[in-house]
Amino acid sequence: MRNELIPLEDTWIDVVKKSFRGGNISERELEQRSGLSALAVQKTLSGDLSEEDLVKISTALGLAPNRLIEMAHGRYHPGTLAPPEGIEMFTSTWHDFNVHSYLAWDPKQSGEVKEAVAFDTGADASEMLAYLKEHNLKLSTVFITHGHGDHVFDLERIQEKTGARALQGERVETPGAGNFLSGEKFRLGSLVIETRCTWGHAAGGITYIIRGLETPVAIVGDAIFAGSMGGPNVSYAACLDSNKKEILSLPPETLICPGHGPLTTVHLEALHNPFF
Repeated sequence: MRNELIPLEDTWIDVVKKSFRGGNISERELEQRSGLSALAVQKTLSGDLSEEDLVKISTALGLAPNRLIEMAHGRYHPGTLAPPEGIEMFTSTWHDFNVHSYLAWDPKQSGEVKEAVAFDTGADASEMLAYLKEHNLKLSTVFITHGHGDHVFDLERIQEKTGARALQGERVETPGAGNFLSGEKFRLGSLVIETRCTWGHAAGGITYIIRGLETPVAIVGDAIFAGSMGGPNVSYAACLDSNKKEILSLPPETLICPGHGPLTTVHLEALHNPFF
């Protein structure tokens, strides 16, 4: 699917709710911080858009008001981005939403069969398996961004079909996968895959930075989305901090490949993401 046709993972309401929940504050405290009535706060949290009230609530929550308003009016989408040669995205359905997984290989690698690595499996790895066969790619490793079911559901099957090993960060405990320390680097032909801990949504979230392709690529799992980020299931502060330090510090042209929603770039998220 073309990137411009993939909807944002979250609406402005989702962003407000994630911040409200992550900040662990009560509606009463939000009323006090924003100066709004209980009714006005409840209406905003229910999705009733008043720009004036949204400015006050987003400021109280530490969100960027202008970016939220931009989202609310449908004025932000990353648009027509595409992965560089050597990266392929696969989309499968988990319950009522879509989840992405990725393949990477070195296009300059010689030989009839090229080595490839996967990042997550999604809910159904059938298309990935077919792509590997069609393009003479040999899967050596499945790198796991985090252990949530929608991202690793088909791990056992893809390992059985390809013989690939599975690797995860030190804080993840996915059955059938080994562990590595954050910061460890891997080689794939002439490519270098760097690992960075981006936890908060999950205890052991890892972002994989691929260098050596036409443009740098960051496979981020649910750490950050176009216009949003993964829910703060473990730590809201860690979500914000690790995304700023480990993802938004990358070169602006870095392509962000998330687990949900459209592809984006570091530059676009630095300009438009309400959390940052």
